Order: sequence, then C-alpha cells, then structure tokens
Amino acid sequence: MNFGDKIKTLRKEKNWKQEELANEIGTDSRQVSLYENGKCLPSVETIVKIAQVFNVSIDFLLIDNSPRRPLILSNENIYESINKVDLLSLDEKESIFKIIDGLAYKNKLKKVLAEVE
Repeated sequence: MNFGDKIKTLRKEKNWKQEELANEIGTDSRQVSLYENGKCLPSVETIVKIAQVFNVSIDFLLIDNSPRRPLILSNENIYESINKVDLLSLDEKESIFKIIDGLAYKNKLKKVLAEVE
C-alpha cells in the first residue's frame, strides 16, 4: 500500500472527510486529495503531523509493507524493555519473539471469540 492509500485508509477508519483531515494537519481538502491520489507528497513537517494525528509511525506511512506501529508508545517501560533486547543472545531473542507472538495470537483469538458471542 502506498502513502496515499495509507492516509486514505487511516482517514476512513476515523470516518473523516478529507476536509476534517485537512483541518487537523493545517492544509486544505484539495491538498489532502492530491496526497491520497499520489499526485504529490507532503512536506516532512506535514508527514509528521499526519503521523501524530493518526498515531502511526512515519516508516509505516512512507515505506511499503512496513508494519503499522504507533508513533507514541503508551508505556515508556515498553520502549526501555525493547532496547534491552539487543543485550540478549540470538537464542534468547528468538524465545522472546516467540513468547510475544504467542501472547498476541492468544489475545487476538480472545477478541475474535468475544465478538462472535
């Protein structure tokens, strides 16, 4: 998905019109339309504003197939813990990632089951 498709998807998730996004980032709806249709790219400052408005990482916006991550982590301890992963051996890193994947999958299943009920 390219930059324009991503901001269009994010905007629609919030049920915003182009004008509403434009107001949030300090531009007009015509400019948002140009971004969404791939006619032009915004300035670095505007990209930062878009990332802040949608709380997504800048790499998610700019790099195809980049995973969607929040711009601002809700818990500073998470950031500190993630940085400590570099201190682990390769086997320990793989174990941590398997645990995280397993817990995430478990919670995803719980959410799906709750929606079905």
